[in-house]
Amino acid sequence: MTRNLWAHLRPVVPWPAIAALCTLFAALLFAGAALAHNVTEGDAGYVQEVTGFRPIAFIYLGAKHMVTGYDHLLFLAGVIFFLYRAKDIATYVSIFAIGHSVTMIAGVWWSISINAYIIDAIIAFSVVYKALDNLGAFRLWFGVQPNTKAATLIFGLLHGFGLATKIQDYDISAEGLLGNLIAFNVGVELGQLMALALILTVMTHWRARPAFARQAYTANVLMMVAGFALMGLQITGYFVA
Repeated sequence: MTRNLWAHLRPVVPWPAIAALCTLFAALLFAGAALAHNVTEGDAGYVQEVTGFRPIAFIYLGAKHMVTGYDHLLFLAGVIFFLYRAKDIATYVSIFAIGHSVTMIAGVWWSISINAYIIDAIIAFSVVYKALDNLGAFRLWFGVQPNTKAATLIFGLLHGFGLATKIQDYDISAEGLLGNLIAFNVGVELGQLMALALILTVMTHWRARPAFARQAYTANVLMMVAGFALMGLQITGYFVA
């Protein structure tokens, strides 16, 4: 399901375009780094004040989180990059959703927390990992192909801890907590489906173009650069904060 792009392609890489895109992406990251897995100030105020089971509100908050979580979406895009069959896409997205859901709910319910900078750096690494996997780097370097389903589950679990850690920063009422967490997770999955539909629409049109194979190499290099940029931001934040 992945392609060894390094071993089988000799791409003509448009380095000026890559430089421009990287510069733009870096600017966006620095402008919005604080938003990754975060809850906006207004939403945080609502979460802190509300009591009781509020399913509609928490479904909305969950969907909003997912569609603005660029690190989640980058990893998800990497996961489905070379998946063409609907069955395969559904399988991998479900694996990621299960992992994400389990640790998000369990992390908040049992107060399991990880330093926000560390977990977000790990999540950024998941983007780097998936880009390298798509490029066929592990088979080329080590002669083995890691189990892609296991990796998707593991990183799904870690992505869930990222959100759980941030949610715990807010004093959520114990009244209706489990129901609100489940509603939030339903919203996250709905947001994921909306984002996935958009990503697949773009990917379907892109794959139909003759230059897809060559551009796929460039896209995964950019994805890897983005992951390293996110890692750098989080590691810097850990030492500076």
